[in-house]
Amino acid sequence: MRELIEKDKQITIVPSDFKCANKGKVIDVEPKYFTVELEHNPDGIMRHNYCEFYTQTSHGTLYFDSYAETIDGKVLKIANPAKHRFLQRRQYTRIKFVHALDLSHDGGAHKITVLDISAGGMKFKTNENINIENKFAIILPLSEKQSVECIFSPIRIEKAEQGGYIISGRFEYHNGRDKMTLTQYCAKRSIEIRNK
Repeated sequence: MRELIEKDKQITIVPSDFKCANKGKVIDVEPKYFTVELEHNPDGIMRHNYCEFYTQTSHGTLYFDSYAETIDGKVLKIANPAKHRFLQRRQYTRIKFVHALDLSHDGGAHKITVLDISAGGMKFKTNENINIENKFAIILPLSEKQSVECIFSPIRIEKAEQGGYIISGRFEYHNGRDKMTLTQYCAKRSIEIRNK
């Protein structure tokens, strides 16, 4: 684990109440622990309560469960996990997400069928002619109680073999919480799909 958790690496910590998610920087690495200095107060993070951890490595997104052994203000000493996994090599975990949604721009809406999503962006199919110079508002329904609102900026458009267009692009967020929510949702769904 020591070769994966490096000093000065950014790391995301998600407790059971994801609204208390936090980010920090690894400031020390020891054989049994690593130390993180958080950006915000550790609300919702308690000693010996397991949280999810995400960080980028040269092997891809590293994911593991662990807990804080000590909490001293914004400085947490985290126990090295017994096991870990890499979600995938790309920066954000991409999952299949087939939904018919509306893409909004200046009071108008385009009918699209989303094919896949990640916290970085999405790919969708549409029969409508969409100006890829524009930015669009979209609401992604993650569950009955939870959705994420963001802005979609198209990057690439190609003609689909069966007619219509396939458009890929990236998300911009109104706040960091929505990005964190979508990152966690995609990571968890990826693990659930693999374990089926």
